[in-house]
Amino acid sequence: MAAAYSCHLSSVSSPDSISLSSSSSISRAALNLRGFSTVSLAAPAIRRRISCQTVSSAPPSSPANLKAQAGLKDFLNIRDFDKDTILKILDRAKEVKALIKSGERTYLPFKGKTMAMIFAKPSMRTRVSFETGFHLLGGHALYLGPDDIQMGKREETRDVARVLSGYNDIIMARVFAHQDILDLAKYASVPVINGLTDFNHPCQIMADALTIIEHVGQLEGTKVVYVGDGNNIVHSWLMLASVIPFHFVCACPRGFEPDARTAKNAIRAGVSKIEITIDPKEAVKGADVVYSDVWASMGQKEEAEYRRKVFQGFQVDEELMKLAGPKAYFMHCLPAERGVEVTDGVIEAPNSIVFPQAENRMHAQNAIMLHALGL
Repeated sequence: MAAAYSCHLSSVSSPDSISLSSSSSISRAALNLRGFSTVSLAAPAIRRRISCQTVSSAPPSSPANLKAQAGLKDFLNIRDFDKDTILKILDRAKEVKALIKSGERTYLPFKGKTMAMIFAKPSMRTRVSFETGFHLLGGHALYLGPDDIQMGKREETRDVARVLSGYNDIIMARVFAHQDILDLAKYASVPVINGLTDFNHPCQIMADALTIIEHVGQLEGTKVVYVGDGNNIVHSWLMLASVIPFHFVCACPRGFEPDARTAKNAIRAGVSKIEITIDPKEAVKGADVVYSDVWASMGQKEEAEYRRKVFQGFQVDEELMKLAGPKAYFMHCLPAERGVEVTDGVIEAPNSIVFPQAENRMHAQNAIMLHALGL
């Protein structure tokens, strides 16, 4: 039976390191926390922690089981899929991308299908990549902005899920709370695609994986170093590292580490080498990819000035890229604050693959939707 998940959000003061249960077989040393030069600030950072866990099994007549019986699948978390499935989706993305690039316009698997796109958070890349991709493969996508639904305020999520399922073949949602995407999937009778939540961003990481395969030659065995806030992008990288073997390093200031449970689960999976460090200069050595993201995400802008002080030393600049080596690529999920988390020179350098990465959002998502619809 399909499992349901429950999430809760809590605020905690920034710890000195990731806290793992003393009963866990994974030691703190497994996270490879390194030395740190203290930044003296008056106020401690307050982090929002999102924890998700399985709480119940769906009854046989639930939408989740009805979807499974019809060969339909949600795409909510990378860890919901095994290695073979992830690699098959990426292979399909390469195939469909090649068709689109060739000018082929007779491959229309989404012909006669509609997609509802829920945007609690606005986004240029997410909207254009989903809408354009669905259209190029024959479908019609409908944009529903923050004021169109007000999911959870004007109308309950479970009602929205069932109403939209009656009109559409698939739902994509970009929301704040991860519980919202879980509730949509629980009550929708059509596939639900996670376009982003505060907890993770699986479509982005699938596009990133596709980009690395295209430029490095493979994902397995590569060293990917993320420099910045331990946010939803990092959580998705950790989930991918639970499935496909590669070396993943997150270099972040003390108190801005990724969710401890997510990191612990990735290490416990025993698939990849995973490090959480506070030394970006050491972290990037030998990297195949250096990855960055904004220091203050949407919903955290009131913390922007404080974060700029805390994140001093974590900017990806030309000096850091030199430490990574001449073969290292730079990636960023965009939008970027040039001059803040990354310099203009790094984004515009020949080894920056930021814009092919952005384009691959469309191609990876096309493959994800094909898989979700059983096509």
